[in-house]
Amino acid sequence: MRVALTFAVLIVLTACAPEPPAGEVRASGHVEATEVRLAPDTGGRIIELAVKEGDTVEQGAVILRLDARTASLAIERAKAEHRQAEAQLALLQAGARREDIAQAQAQAEAARDDVAAARAELTSAEADLERFESLLRANAGSRKQRDDAATRRDVARERVQAAESRARAAEQATARLRAGARAEEIEAARARVAAAAATVATAEEALNDTTLRAPIAGVVTETLVSLGEVIAPRAPAAVLADLANAWADVFVSEPAIPRLRLNQPATVFTDAGGSGISGVVTYISPKAEFTPRNVQTADERSKLVYRVRVSVQNDEGVLKQGMPVEAVLPLQPVP
Repeated sequence: MRVALTFAVLIVLTACAPEPPAGEVRASGHVEATEVRLAPDTGGRIIELAVKEGDTVEQGAVILRLDARTASLAIERAKAEHRQAEAQLALLQAGARREDIAQAQAQAEAARDDVAAARAELTSAEADLERFESLLRANAGSRKQRDDAATRRDVARERVQAAESRARAAEQATARLRAGARAEEIEAARARVAAAAATVATAEEALNDTTLRAPIAGVVTETLVSLGEVIAPRAPAAVLADLANAWADVFVSEPAIPRLRLNQPATVFTDAGGSGISGVVTYISPKAEFTPRNVQTADERSKLVYRVRVSVQNDEGVLKQGMPVEAVLPLQPVP
């Protein structure tokens, strides 16, 4: 008797349950949010792990820091090379000192004096050779004396040639000092300065990469490393979820899809009840899900389900990833 009474009450309650208004559709789904896997661009030993799972962080907050001693030394070395390149460029642009030019002029003058002395020696050797040849022709001298004079003449010629070469080299060196560095040399020095500056910037960027910061505000849903661990470059270290801009993916039957519009309002409800969270339809899938493609009859087409995304502002953090929800979507007039 009691079972029958209970069954009767359930039938009455079911009959009295309000049906959804004809102007809206209720669809079930789950909550999703943007997840960012954070990874430092460089590798090294973790000396600070600033977050733990469940922490809420702001954009730019420190997630972890790596040992930066090697990066700091690289910056110092790069800066020293940059200063050296700048000094070399300044030296080329300034040109030779007056003292250097005066010294080169003195060396050129001494080389010219050497040429004059060598030529005088050559003239004397040639005169001696001519005299001994005359004596030899008159049978008044010996062939050995004539040969010795010829040897002195040849040695004197070589000395003249060597002195003239030294004089030309000294004059060219003086001319180079007076002219200064060539345009190509200055341009090459500028290029070395630019390369050194780029090396400094690269080293500084490597130092910045030893600190991993949050690119967005969100909640740390997972930490993948531990303090003191040595990680490789670009190895994931933490997962950050942007729950403030979460959305609900709900599934709507095919007959209601033509009456939904992008940017129309919607309300998302959790199993906890309440007044719901206001949202906006930001995506309607162009194809059915969970059903075969070769459906032909009208009855079968009515069973097609489409994914609809309702974006909400979840500043209070009510919605969590994977949470089951329902969305109420007002139906728009059929065009």
